[in-house]
Order: sequence, then structure tokens, then C-alpha cells
Amino acid sequence: MNQQDKKIPLHGFHAERGAKFVSFGGWEMPVSYGPIMEEHRATREAVGLFDVSHMGEIEVKGKDAEGFLNYALVNDVSKAGIGGATYSPMCKEDGGVVDDLITYQLAKEEFLLCVNASNVQKDFQWLSQLADGFDCVLRDLSDQYGLLAIQGPLASKVLQRIVNYDLGAIPRFRFVFVEMAGNAVLCSRTGYTGEDGFELYCPVAGLEALVTALVEAGEPEGLRLVGLGARDSLRLEAGYALYGHEIDEDITPLQGGLGWTVKWDKGDFMGRAALLDEKEEGVSRRIVHFLLDGRRIAREGEEVLSDGNGVGTVVSGGFSPMLQQPIGSALVSSSALEEELFVSLRDTRVKLEVKKPPLHLG
Repeated sequence: MNQQDKKIPLHGFHAERGAKFVSFGGWEMPVSYGPIMEEHRATREAVGLFDVSHMGEIEVKGKDAEGFLNYALVNDVSKAGIGGATYSPMCKEDGGVVDDLITYQLAKEEFLLCVNASNVQKDFQWLSQLADGFDCVLRDLSDQYGLLAIQGPLASKVLQRIVNYDLGAIPRFRFVFVEMAGNAVLCSRTGYTGEDGFELYCPVAGLEALVTALVEAGEPEGLRLVGLGARDSLRLEAGYALYGHEIDEDITPLQGGLGWTVKWDKGDFMGRAALLDEKEEGVSRRIVHFLLDGRRIAREGEEVLSDGNGVGTVVSGGFSPMLQQPIGSALVSSSALEEELFVSLRDTRVKLEVKKPPLHLG
């Protein structure tokens, strides 16, 4: 653990429940409470509860808030409307990704952004520079919010026990403010697991009451607390990007499998010219998702080979509890995508079985 790491508000709650902690994004975070595979399977088959209060929240408010975000982000935030959430990469002029985030439109001129923990300061500075000339004000509210995610096929059933609101009326990527355990909570039907579920933005002072209510409500359904270990294996099975792996300042949305987020017809936006050039000239490399036979995991940085030549690099690797085999993702030259691909593990060549995610289904 790094001595400079910050502690999330519920650190003591997790420590009392046997959490093992790791350093992640400048925070001391629970990685597991027991076997990671059990936490993973509980989320896929029943319900898991995650504390991701390390994530950052940035408010954008003002007459030009929507126009500004449509310039700063590749997706079109105007389509979601009030009560809507939008996932989007945020690009540099050359098309590289500064961060990926979710926007929540709270009112006509007010948005809340959820950004990656390790990028909060970078994002705030980047957005503040871009906002010059736009009539809007940015505030970093990260210290005011905690974030809990309840995920899995039974998540809605459990959460319904503590709210006086029909959760079935909230479609995916929509949100409402509801009272939970005495708090006004932003309840969003979003998640990072590939399962149904909700992300709950709660004032820090009310977090303990909320987590206690959720744990009690979930006990009959076998709710498990879930750490970062299973969070990573869940997102890897689902094929979701993790900043610093499938996307970063050198990997564009088109390369990272996020081309669907780029809305070309909304007018100018940061990185548009570079991304349009890349689209027209042909994307030179792409993220692929893969399965491996055996038990050996291909780790980040391993070289991907075709005919003995290096054609790419593994960017994420792990073990799938649902498939009981290694999985991962790699950034591979587009010219090699139709070839047989291999990775060298302890001097043994192992074939990559490229598969479209979600990897654990079908």
C-alpha cells in the first residue's frame, strides 16, 4: 500500500468485514473479502454490492453546459435529455483518449460527470481549459459523493426493498433521485459488470446508512460484498474497456472498440478531425477479445504473434470464473486480424481464440 493513498469513506466498514486492500488510482481499495471467484459468481447469479467511492464527480453548470460537453466529448449528450445518462470517451486533438466517463443530465443547464479515480485532477484541468469561451462553471464534487453499485440478476429485487419507487420504470441508462435510508440518492440503471443493476450516488454523510440498509435487504438473496478483483474479471468477461488498458492517450476510440460512441453528425468536437482521418484511412490496429486454452493467463505486456512476428500486445488478462479458462484483450495490427494469433507463455506458444464479447455468454 502507498502511504499517500486516500481512504474511501467506508474504509472501516470494509475492514470490519475482512476486506483485503490494494492501492488503486491513488486510493486504498477493497480488492476482495474472500475468494474472488465466489464474489464474481454471486454477481453473475444473484447479487453483488461494490463500493466504488474512489470514482470522481464533476459538475458542469450553465447556459452552455450541453454545448460545451458536446464539444468536449465524442458522444452526443443532447440525445439523452434530462434524466438520461451517456457513456463517452473524451479525446485529445489527436484522437487519443483523455478519459472515459458517464454524464448525467440533472437539469436543462446542469450535468454531473462520473470520471475515473486516477484521472480526476487531469480531467478537471483538461475540461477547465476547454471550457474557456463557454458560459458554464465546473466544480469538482468528488469529496461530496460516495458511489455504491448493486449488480446482478437480483439487484432490482433487493434494491426495491429499500425504496418507495418502481425501479422497473427506470430503463437502462436512465436515472432518478429517490430516497434511500434517509438520503436523496441519484439512482442510475448503469453498471460495469454486464449484468442488470444500479449505481447509487449518495452524499458521503449518508453512505453508512445506505450500505447497511443494502446489506440487510440483500441477506435473503445471498448478497455478497465485491471488491476490485471480481470487478475486473466481470468487466473483462463483459468486454468493457478499462482506462489505461483498452483505451488511453495513445489508443483512440476507433482502435479501442468504442467507435459506436463517436457521433459524427453532431458538429465539431475535440478530436473529430483526427478521428475522421483515421476512419477514412483505415484503423491501423484494434482491440480484440480472446479466450485461451489451459490455465496460464496472458498478462498485460505479453507480445501477440502471427507467423512468428510481433503483431500486437496483450492489454488485459485474467481468469474467467464462468468459463473456467483464461481470457483477455489485446491491441493487434489490423492487417493481422484474419491470421492465427498466438501468445508465448513460458516458452509455449498458445493460440488466441478471438471472440466478440460478452465472452461468458454463448
